Amino acid sequence: MIIRKSPSEIEIMREAGRVTARTLRLVGEAVRPGVSTAELDEVAEAVISEEGAQPAFKGYHGFPATICASLNSEVVHGIPTRRRRLREGDVLSVDVGAIVDGYYGDSAMTFAVGKISDETRRLLDVTAECLVAAIAKCFEDMRLSDISHAVQTVAEGAGFSVVREYVGHGIGREMHEEPQIPNFGPAGKGPALKPGMVFAIEPMINAGGHAVRSLEDGWTVVTQDGSISAHFEHTVAIRENGPTILTVE
Repeated sequence: MIIRKSPSEIEIMREAGRVTARTLRLVGEAVRPGVSTAELDEVAEAVISEEGAQPAFKGYHGFPATICASLNSEVVHGIPTRRRRLREGDVLSVDVGAIVDGYYGDSAMTFAVGKISDETRRLLDVTAECLVAAIAKCFEDMRLSDISHAVQTVAEGAGFSVVREYVGHGIGREMHEEPQIPNFGPAGKGPALKPGMVFAIEPMINAGGHAVRSLEDGWTVVTQDGSISAHFEHTVAIRENGPTILTVE
């Protein structure tokens, strides 16, 4: 069942989204060669604490950190460590969430570390475009799979591939609620979108093939072929007059 939120609940989620967005921005400002992913995690935890919110990820099913820090061929769920220091030309996907009054915000962005190749920049730009295209389908009475189809159309049209195993999701009092929102599929399928639905929409796009695998740490997901991956995400509410992005400052 898709849980529809009241206007007052969406306002609380807007605050959770604001904290999430501010955290992601400040982590992004700290991304530079030589910084460890653990140091970025400390930035995120400090910002969320300063805001009087709670980290959404830390302790979730045992995850040990405030952010997911996924480097280069890592798709999602990378664990921050002091051993991993960013290098010129890397890309780092940062996923972060915050809880305010029991409601979740969730957002992600892939950051360039210094100068990156033109093709890697194109991957980041196209993945961001996928998210924009998906949000543009978040109008009342559109179908859930219209979101999925929009992501796939943009990504594959640019020559990239869409991760199949990991998907977007409903969000609210739980970080993961129904429905699941794949980043691929035909248009016009699934439930009709209605005001009060709130989704975490998150294209995960690979420069190479779509296949992924999990590492022995039980969390980190990487591309099977070692190609670069990018990840962008917003929490979005369906409203009577169209979509509202909640993860903005």
